[in-house]
Amino acid sequence: MRHLLKPLRHNCRRLRWAHHRAQKAAASPSPPPRPPRPPPKPESLTFHDHSWEDPYSWMSKLNDKVAMRHLDMYMEQEEKYTEATMSGTDRLQSKLQSEMASRFASDLSTPPLRWGPWLYYRRVEEGKQFPVLCRRLASLNDEFISHKSPSAGFDFTSGKRIEQKLLDYNREAQRFGGYAYEELSEVSPDHRFIAYTMYDKESDFFKLSVRNLNSGALCSKPQADRVSGLAWAKDGQALLYVVTDQNMRPCRIYCSMIGSTDDDFLILEEPDENVYVNIRHTKDFRFVTVHTFSTASSKVFLINAADPLSGVNLVWECEGISHGILEHHQGYLYLFTDAAKEGQSVDYHYLLRSHLDSSSSPRTWESVFTDDPDWVVEDLDFSHTHLVVTLREGRNFRLCSVTLPLPAGKGPVHLKELHPQFLPLPKYVSQISPGPNYDYHSSKMRFTISSPVMPDAVVDYDLSNGEWNIVQQQNILHERTRVLYGTASSASINEETLNSKTSNPSNEVNSDDDQLWNGLSEFYACEQYNVASYDGVLLPLTVVYSRKNKKEDQNPGLLHVHGTYGELLDKRWRSELKSLLGRGWIIAYADVRGGGGGGKKWHHDGRRTKKINSIKDYISCANFLVDKEIVHENKLAGWGYSAGGLVVASAINQSPHLFKAAILKVPFLDPTNTLLYPILPLTAADYEEFGYPGDIADFHAIRDYSPYDNIQKDVLYPAVMVSSSFNTRFGVWEAAKWVARVRELTIYDQKRPILLNLTTDIVEENRYLQCKESALESAFLIKVMES
Repeated sequence: MRHLLKPLRHNCRRLRWAHHRAQKAAASPSPPPRPPRPPPKPESLTFHDHSWEDPYSWMSKLNDKVAMRHLDMYMEQEEKYTEATMSGTDRLQSKLQSEMASRFASDLSTPPLRWGPWLYYRRVEEGKQFPVLCRRLASLNDEFISHKSPSAGFDFTSGKRIEQKLLDYNREAQRFGGYAYEELSEVSPDHRFIAYTMYDKESDFFKLSVRNLNSGALCSKPQADRVSGLAWAKDGQALLYVVTDQNMRPCRIYCSMIGSTDDDFLILEEPDENVYVNIRHTKDFRFVTVHTFSTASSKVFLINAADPLSGVNLVWECEGISHGILEHHQGYLYLFTDAAKEGQSVDYHYLLRSHLDSSSSPRTWESVFTDDPDWVVEDLDFSHTHLVVTLREGRNFRLCSVTLPLPAGKGPVHLKELHPQFLPLPKYVSQISPGPNYDYHSSKMRFTISSPVMPDAVVDYDLSNGEWNIVQQQNILHERTRVLYGTASSASINEETLNSKTSNPSNEVNSDDDQLWNGLSEFYACEQYNVASYDGVLLPLTVVYSRKNKKEDQNPGLLHVHGTYGELLDKRWRSELKSLLGRGWIIAYADVRGGGGGGKKWHHDGRRTKKINSIKDYISCANFLVDKEIVHENKLAGWGYSAGGLVVASAINQSPHLFKAAILKVPFLDPTNTLLYPILPLTAADYEEFGYPGDIADFHAIRDYSPYDNIQKDVLYPAVMVSSSFNTRFGVWEAAKWVARVRELTIYDQKRPILLNLTTDIVEENRYLQCKESALESAFLIKVMES
């Protein structure tokens, strides 16, 4: 869920209260702080055949000025209570913050991305908060060695400045109320312009701007509001963009001719309030594709990029919501989709192909690959000469390339028949993220390889000769970052190596090559288990711990979960977790139903009326950790972000004795009211995920799993820190309501506090604040476990 932006006034209050607390430090010990108790004002609600009362509904009445004034005063009380409760951990927080800050990458430049003649990159100048987008000609600085001071941009041999500043986000912050939150940015294919959208805090929408990269000046048009999609056409002479309605539904596509004074042309408007519109360009910039989708149907249209006003042509459609990415390669259209086949739902993505000049109506599409239950295609990326395929074999990821063009006229072929070349990967890969791979004609493709026991590695694979190069990766052991360019870090893959990779089912490097990945397996163990859920379904559980600090049956543990939208659980190595691992903590990840990594069925088995499966799966993994004595029975904590917070909070309702503590970050805690009476606009995907209240079966399922509606009375709950802010997708009122109701109904224990921690919205943009918030959460967990 995307964070929006909010003022810093609460941070100022914290500083004032911290100073006040320091002045009284020498006074006699004060009694333990008591949590604030906001007044309940019950409101009776009825829907379908069910009636209930909501005692804190007043917190969500944003148009009631009196209620909002009371909420603001209550938030001040919550901040004071959190500070008072955590006051004894000030020294620990400082130590943790110092540890975490020392592990941040010392290099603040992104690895250069080559596109055509240019190297594009972002860097942060000393003393500045936001980055600068820059580029330099690859011919002038082909190896881009200067990672220590990329801002220099000066060639001492020729005496010329070789760096060009394109976009200074510090200046953008001055335009947009002190914040520089960019959602979209696209450089034109002729490298003359950049189109980008910045969040306008005052108006609460994303505003489109186009800037001339040669002069640095803003173009007079287009300057549109509420823009959600961008695509260049006519080799950079035209820009297509998508505009949302007042309910944030993408519904209109406009075309603007750069440099023209004519009004922007409306290409498509979707009046149906249930239909959403998205656009993208094909990698060769020949076409712009338009994807419209709703719960009833999905369609893909094609726009000729050379003549964007010539019309929108339908090339594919299916019933229901489906994922569909269209690409063009040498006269063929390729569609990567998970749509039903012959009326039967499928549990995977597959690749279709149709000749561009096909005259049949409807257009004929043929499958490219034969189905293989052992090799599940997760993702694809095209270049001019190769197709790169991300595969999942069981729980293992693999990455291979296939030479293009693909054979035509033979019907579906098995991927193995195309002699795929498998690219090397480290152990325990948890995610492979492509790109950005803008340069369609380049032989190199970039991927970010993630693992629970290895810092993210940005890798360039040269598909023409088998060479691979780690261009950026943090070295945790030396608390610094290595950024490697040129040939110094290249590893050549000969034919024998490629053949061995093809036959290696795990697609992992051998022990001799593992050190090339800067992995941490020597110091941190990664173990994988299959855990039986309540109905016998096996759940992947990943456990990470320090080989040096693990003690049998004494370790505290932190169990992560998300389990929503079919998204992969984030199991990347995060340097802030090293502080817990070094103190003997177990870090575990529960891949429950509703999340990704198990196909469409795995996702569907954890949504709507089956959402309860996500919660029971999480409880099963928690019980496994305790029963197998991986984690001490009284030292288990839960961790959930956004919709993952719903899973953890619901698990606490069902098994409060199982957890000693929990961290809920901007959690979704009141689905009944949010889905019935949305304060912020929701999408069709949200209702498909959590249920349509108008459907009586969905409504009862929502009531059964809702964290806010199922708190147990007179039961001791674990200590919980809920982090939220005023401008999150799930507003602060959800967190405030849940915290107030837990305190009202459960047994009070000062050693197990329920805290509401208000964060600022620039935490993700500010490394100091990142460290501060992570240190506070870690100190909270340590404090509770040692109490």
